[in-house]
Amino acid sequence: MARADFCVHAELNHFLSPNKRQVSFPYYFKERASIKDTIESLGVPHPEIEAILVNTKAVDFSYIVQDGDSIQVYPVSASKEILSPISLRPQLPTILRFVLDVHLGKLAASVRMLGFDTLYRNDYDDQELAQISASEQRILLTRDKGLLMRSLVTFGYYVRATNPEQQIVEVMRRYDLFNKVLPFQRCIRCNGLLEPVEKEAILDQLPQKTRIAIDEFHRCRECSQIYWRGSHYEKMQNFIEEVLSSQDNPA
Repeated sequence: MARADFCVHAELNHFLSPNKRQVSFPYYFKERASIKDTIESLGVPHPEIEAILVNTKAVDFSYIVQDGDSIQVYPVSASKEILSPISLRPQLPTILRFVLDVHLGKLAASVRMLGFDTLYRNDYDDQELAQISASEQRILLTRDKGLLMRSLVTFGYYVRATNPEQQIVEVMRRYDLFNKVLPFQRCIRCNGLLEPVEKEAILDQLPQKTRIAIDEFHRCRECSQIYWRGSHYEKMQNFIEEVLSSQDNPA
């Protein structure tokens, strides 16, 4: 039986069984397989991998694992330390856009609140999510490793945190979004862009107290949801400030 030795670095250890984390471990095999399929069989999704070194030389995902190989697998966070001559994926688009799986509804609302183009529906199936990510070059955020391993997916990230407030900070750090925030530009409900609307045009849609106390309104271009700076606005503003402050307070 053939054997290759693997060492998986940094946050990619999250995907390994405890006995394989932070150590070099043997992998035994009989059949011919690409290094991409082999690494994913260990539980590591390909979109999270920045570089693969085999016997100290960089390889791409199509490399066929050989008996005696010594394999190092590095995460995206190591891109500045591991200057691989082989790119495993295209560069991220200049403008980052997202699509989220059904488990991340609260995260989707937060990402939209911060101004990022974010698709989310609670009835997307896995094939739809992979297809949207591929055809629209959207970053797929998911809590499903199997979804992230679909061959269609080029840009994707497995969200580790389960708490929505921790999830948004995690995504902000992963994609360095802190200086790209444009809050209250998008509809939290549908992702449409917001535009100013005259109060007189929507009077019949406003609660009585709001008609009296508020004069400035915005409306979603897509679903016509109306927004104004009520008591909820201060809570949202505080939330945004907490998220932005996390840039200077790393975990």
